[in-house]
Amino acid sequence: MDTTFPKHQKLKSRKDIKALFEEGKIVTKYPVKLLWLPLGKQDTRAGFAVAKRNFKSAVTRNKIKRLMREAYRLQKQEIQVHDKTFTLLFLYIGKDVASFKTIDKAVLGVLKKLPRKQPLPASN
Repeated sequence: MDTTFPKHQKLKSRKDIKALFEEGKIVTKYPVKLLWLPLGKQDTRAGFAVAKRNFKSAVTRNKIKRLMREAYRLQKQEIQVHDKTFTLLFLYIGKDVASFKTIDKAVLGVLKKLPRKQPLPASN
């Protein structure tokens, strides 16, 4: 399995991020909240965010984002097994810095809650 996280898989588009907040579905496993939307034929794209309100120091916010990115990179085969692709945004909702083990379990938990199969088309 490919466990890299190349540039084309990173969520950077403001339009896509706005769509996630407006139309996205939410899955939570403390201390991580996941906003997701199904995607077309492109690769799954993921982004990571930590609230400045909870962590004033940029160093701390960046550390948490690094931990979430690493946990996602190691666990992304959970969603690559299926033919579905997603736009994902991981939000850290904890008030304290969690250990990597805790973040890894939370990221795996939210990825397992994503839908596994394509919905069947409605028949008339």
